[in-house]
Amino acid sequence: MKKVLALILTTVLLLSALPVCAASAAESGKPTGFTTSEALYVHAVLGSSDGEAWQKWQSVHDEDFNEPDPDEKYFFLPSSADGDTIDVFNGFAGSVTVNGVSIASQTTESVPYKTNESYAVSADGSSYTLRVMKSGAEAAVYINNSDADGSGTDLMTYLNADKERKATATGAIVTPDGKIDNTPVKKIKGRGNTSWGKPKKGYNITYDKKVSVAGMEKNKKYSILANYQDDSLARNRVLYDLSDAVGMPYASDSRFVDFYVNGFYWGSYLVCEKVEAGSLVADVDDEGYLNEDGTLRDDFPFIAEVDASAGDGDYYVSTKGLKLTIKSPKIEAGQPYYDEVKAYVKSKFDKFYNATASKLMNLSDYADVESVTKLYLINELGKNWDSGVSSTFFTFKPDENGKYKFYGSPVWDYDNSLGNATGVSRDLRSIGVTDYEEPTGWWCRYKGTPTGTKTPTNIMARIAQNTEVQEAAPRIWFEKFIPALYNFYGIFPSAKIESEMYTISEYRNLLTDSAAMNYTSGWLIKTSDWVADHTTLDNLSFTIDESGVKLSKHSMTYNQRDYTDMYNYAADWCYSRAAWLSAQYGESYEFDFVTMGDADSSGGIDVNDVTESQKIAAEVTAPDRRSLFAADVNGDGEVNVLDATCVQKYLAELTGTGVTGSKFWVW
Repeated sequence: MKKVLALILTTVLLLSALPVCAASAAESGKPTGFTTSEALYVHAVLGSSDGEAWQKWQSVHDEDFNEPDPDEKYFFLPSSADGDTIDVFNGFAGSVTVNGVSIASQTTESVPYKTNESYAVSADGSSYTLRVMKSGAEAAVYINNSDADGSGTDLMTYLNADKERKATATGAIVTPDGKIDNTPVKKIKGRGNTSWGKPKKGYNITYDKKVSVAGMEKNKKYSILANYQDDSLARNRVLYDLSDAVGMPYASDSRFVDFYVNGFYWGSYLVCEKVEAGSLVADVDDEGYLNEDGTLRDDFPFIAEVDASAGDGDYYVSTKGLKLTIKSPKIEAGQPYYDEVKAYVKSKFDKFYNATASKLMNLSDYADVESVTKLYLINELGKNWDSGVSSTFFTFKPDENGKYKFYGSPVWDYDNSLGNATGVSRDLRSIGVTDYEEPTGWWCRYKGTPTGTKTPTNIMARIAQNTEVQEAAPRIWFEKFIPALYNFYGIFPSAKIESEMYTISEYRNLLTDSAAMNYTSGWLIKTSDWVADHTTLDNLSFTIDESGVKLSKHSMTYNQRDYTDMYNYAADWCYSRAAWLSAQYGESYEFDFVTMGDADSSGGIDVNDVTESQKIAAEVTAPDRRSLFAADVNGDGEVNVLDATCVQKYLAELTGTGVTGSKFWVW
């Protein structure tokens, strides 16, 4: 669980802090993973002999990597760095003095420092100013190869010239406790469609063996996302974790990291589990389409992505006016069953597609309605511009009865959501949406609806309009999404949900210092006109009581050049959107209310509720759903002595117990 692993890492950090800081400069190493030049370098961990996790001091760059002030230098430290002292390697031909410490050429010394203070440095006849910044992200990823093509080409120069290029590398994964994993990189290559054309790019990384990044389950393959056009740097992470909290299958786990290549700090990134058969999608095997004798199975699982940009080099089929990329099994042209698998995928998807808008077919015969409804709600909550156009994944596999169906998952690529994108005006006009940037108004059900028609071609729009999905949506929204969002916003904390999705302040705390480094290094907060105006918002809030869902509105202003404001804008927009959707779905949802702590359903809270909680905990009493909800005061999904203690504290008029005496609706 995310929270548990984070606590373990923190404990290890505290226990290991003293011996790490006590290491002498003589034990420290120097950069060996890439070619050095006349510059200063800083290591991620004080006293380490590792040669990979080094950053070369660098100047602020523009989007073309020009440096307006090359004499002003920065060390961008990962969260693993000591808070008072750093190991600095001198790559200059002569000695250098940093903050009173003399460092001989080609040697490493420990240097005291304070973040955001400036230090004068003289080296090789030139004067520099050095500032040090430090991140709070969950890990740092270092990738090194100074000869990516065998002709001396730097790794990023080589990779960024062509998305299809790939290379091997050495490197390091460094966690806040100072542990370093030097597993080699078997392959790194570019990833993304539109995002690949941006100066800050994303990559797919395959390690030689399974590794863990900051407590994630071990995998060989990861995607590292730049989040270049997301000024909050958080939209993907929050919605990935939300999909996990609401119980969507194959939710991609992810971590905020700082990314370094050949000593250059590339910024704040998000490392994610890659959409991959056998790892993230455990129910699909790349060889699962074959019988033991090598013949084609009658039915088999697969992963497919709706992706309008599919083209040469992709394994895809064109069907129903869209392109469907087959992510697994992925078969090369000329291999056995190449065309047969494509025909099978097309046949199954066509039936699913037809069922979404048919009055004669039940969607539940072809899809898991629960998961496709959740997929729809994630996209509707985010007003995701790419909904049903790209990065829309479906997994085809047997249900619990052995019947093959489509499942809506994994979720992927939400940087163009939660009020971030302006959209394309001609497309918005053609579908009649005038409030796309606002947190109000339906979105998915109109996406991809040709002018003058009522039946959309967009698969997510068809799902949104499906009768079975519309019937399921209010229940899933209030019983799955709202509890998760309540925890995110700190309205009704849940220990169970906290293990899958953090709170708004926890994500912000992980990101704030990393974001400061990211934007200080040269990346722009507002990258283009595609990013919507984030300076004002008619903020919506909502309450739920026995009279229904009530909305209130107040206007907010934000500074679009300030990271904290941009993070808050994304979070406020999400809450406003949740408020609007709750008002819509509340009209067709029957709320059931209980008083939190009223375990015996008497209508009040007294000592009998303590006794009833203890009976439930001891399994003497089998509670109904309402009593179980009321007795689970701390929201961890079970009733135990902690809940009974909270009620006792409430009766003793102590604060902070989780019991308020107020009524809550039962989800």
